[in-house]
Amino acid sequence: MGVHATGVAPTARTRLVAGAALLVAGALLASCGLGGPADTRDAFSTWSAQRLRRATADIQAPRGMSYTPLPTLGNARIGALFDHDANGDHFCSASVVHSPGKDLVLTAAHCIHGGQGNGYRKDIVFVPSYRDGAAPNGAWRVRGLVVDPRWAKTSDPDLDVGFVILRPLRGRHIEDVLGANALGVNTPFGRPVRLTGYPSSGQEPISCVNTTIRQSARQLRVNCVGFPGGTSGSPWLTGYDPAAGTGTVVGVIGGFQEGGDTADVSYSPYFGADVRKLYERAVAMDGGGAKR
Repeated sequence: MGVHATGVAPTARTRLVAGAALLVAGALLASCGLGGPADTRDAFSTWSAQRLRRATADIQAPRGMSYTPLPTLGNARIGALFDHDANGDHFCSASVVHSPGKDLVLTAAHCIHGGQGNGYRKDIVFVPSYRDGAAPNGAWRVRGLVVDPRWAKTSDPDLDVGFVILRPLRGRHIEDVLGANALGVNTPFGRPVRLTGYPSSGQEPISCVNTTIRQSARQLRVNCVGFPGGTSGSPWLTGYDPAAGTGTVVGVIGGFQEGGDTADVSYSPYFGADVRKLYERAVAMDGGGAKR
């Protein structure tokens, strides 16, 4: 049982300055290639100068150390999964990935399905860019949940990946509102990644940058200090393009030990052929881009 989860079965990882400062933070994000384009007019207006100074400092955190990320458009694609609505408990993290239907969110399978002997979660919502009780981009209802049938039968940690199909909100698809990151498969080990997720005990996200390590042929590991319960499903983003404002998700916190038995080491299933097939199944369920 990993400390990152508190999903269907109670598990640990699922629950448990304006002006110059902004320019410095934006430059740091662009130079590291792992931030998001600053969309500051509304997001930063809700932050105090003290919090902005803290976040600007935190973005310089050493590799492997967690920090509070700035509220950029890129970070807005990452959110928390809640029971019932945004006033309930948030128990996992998830992120928007590109799909023809423009409604797809990626997380860990154990966040949405209890595995062997259990079923899918009921009545959950996705709240992107959640901070301090606010849902600036809405609470998105779920139309469908997708995990590998073998996960449902055996809880195989190598298959701990799931997709959430969202309903449009006020007539708009989530990808049209926030954009999306690409899904990466068959990516080499040893890539720099940025993890971002929502601790269940907190009201804002945390991030960490480090390099992936091969745990096994079908598992990745990354050393990131301070990723506790609630961060299951957090995306592992690599290859960020500042011009496009997007990157590629090559993992999620999950897999071995449901993401890890300590808050300082995180795991992910390797994204290979099984994840590609699961993605294609989710796309087909979403209508493959057909108008609805």
